[in-house]
Amino acid sequence: MTAKPNRDALLATAHTHMPMGVADSYRYWGDENTVFVKSMKGCTITDEDGQTFVDFRLAYGPIILGYRDERIDNAVISSIQNIGTMTGFSTRMDSEVIELVKSMCPQIEKMRFANSGTEAVLGAIRTARGYTGKNKVVVVEGGFHGLYDEMMWKPDVDSWDPESGTIPEIKSFGGGIPEASREHLETVSLNDADALDEVFARVGDDIAAIVIEPIMGNCGSIASTQEYMQKLRDICDQHGSLLIIDEVKTGFRVAKGGAQELYGIYADLTTYAKAMGNGYPVAAFGGKAAIMDKISFGKDGVTHGGTYTANLIALSAAKATLTTLRDTDALDSINATGKKIQGILAKVFDKFGVEHRFAGPDSMFGIHLGTIVPQNYRDWKQTNSDLYTEFAHNLIKQGVMLEPDSREPWFICEAHKNMDFDWLEQVANDAMQQALQS
Repeated sequence: MTAKPNRDALLATAHTHMPMGVADSYRYWGDENTVFVKSMKGCTITDEDGQTFVDFRLAYGPIILGYRDERIDNAVISSIQNIGTMTGFSTRMDSEVIELVKSMCPQIEKMRFANSGTEAVLGAIRTARGYTGKNKVVVVEGGFHGLYDEMMWKPDVDSWDPESGTIPEIKSFGGGIPEASREHLETVSLNDADALDEVFARVGDDIAAIVIEPIMGNCGSIASTQEYMQKLRDICDQHGSLLIIDEVKTGFRVAKGGAQELYGIYADLTTYAKAMGNGYPVAAFGGKAAIMDKISFGKDGVTHGGTYTANLIALSAAKATLTTLRDTDALDSINATGKKIQGILAKVFDKFGVEHRFAGPDSMFGIHLGTIVPQNYRDWKQTNSDLYTEFAHNLIKQGVMLEPDSREPWFICEAHKNMDFDWLEQVANDAMQQALQS
C-alpha cells in the first residue's frame, strides 16, 4: 500500500477535534483508507499526498458538470461581488431559479428552497401531511431520503438471510433514534404491487404520502418498472394520498426533467438537491400550487423557512447550472460518456468471465455482479457484492475513485469526456485480475 504520511498526520490531528476524525461519518473509511482532498478540478481530485484520482463518486452526485467549472464559479463570484451573499429578504433570483426549474419540469407549479436533500424531503412530507390532514408515510425499501429520525428506519438487508423465508427486519440506522419516530412510517418493497395494496388496505385512510426514488441512488440505481410507477400514481389518486418523488440524486442528472421525464409519470411533490448547483449547497421542493399553498401563516398553515434558505451563493450557482443543463448538450455528453465507460467495464468483466449487469441511466449507473438485474433492495443481496468491493478497492489504489459499496452508483460528469479511456480499461483489467486472485 502506498504510504500516506500527510493523510496520516491530518487524520491524527482530526481525531482530536471530531468524532471519527471526520465532519461526516461516511467520510471515514478507516485509518488506512480515509481520504483527505487537497484540490479538485474537472473529473479529478488530488489528495494531500499528491495522488490524483479520476473521480466517479463526485461527492455522491452533486458534481454534474465538473469540479471548479468556471461557468458556475464565475457566476457565484459575480453574485458575491455585485449583490452579496444573504440578507434575510427576497431577491429577484428566487423566482428566476424557479422559472428555470419549471421550464424543464412540468409538474412544478410552485416551489420553496432548502439547503440539503434532507431539508427538502422534510419540507415535502410536512407539506403533504398539512395538506391531506393524514399522518402516515410509505417509503420504499432501498430508498434514501435524508438523515432525520423518521427516514432513518431501514430494512436490515445486510444481516438478512434470503433463504430464511422471512423479510428483512426494520431497524434504526444507528443510535439516538427514538422508537416513536417510526410510529407513522410504513415500508414496502420496490416493484411489489401486492405490498402496496396490503398497506393501503390496512392503513390507507391515514396515508398522507408515498415517498420514492424511482431510480435508487443509494441502491445501485435499481429502478422502478413503468407499471409500478403507474400503480403508485393510481393508488395515491384513489386514496387521496400524495405521491412524493425524491429526485435529490436524479433531478437534472438523468434527464433535464429528471426521472419523471423518463417515466412520463409525475408527482404531486418533488424534492431536488445535488446536481441542481454543481456542488454548491442548494435544494428545493415543489409541486402542485394547491398543495404548496398550504405553506402559510395561520392555525392550519404549514411552516417552512430557514436562515440560509435561498441564499445568493446557492441561487446563483443553481441559476448558472440549470441554465447550462437546459441550454447546452451537457447531459447528452454525460450520457454518451457513461455508456462508453459501461462498455469498457463490460469488456473487462467478459474477459474474466465475470457475470454482470448494469442498472439505471448512463449518468448514474449501478454495477451488479451476478446474473440478475435486481428488482428491489432484497434482490441486491443475491449479487456478488464482496467481489465488487475488492474490485473497487483495487481501482482506488490505482487512481480511480468510487464508493467501494456496490449500492452506490458510478456518477458521471461532463468533464469525464476528456479522460483517458484506454487507461481506464487497463486499470480496470488489473483491478479485476487482482480481485479474482485474492
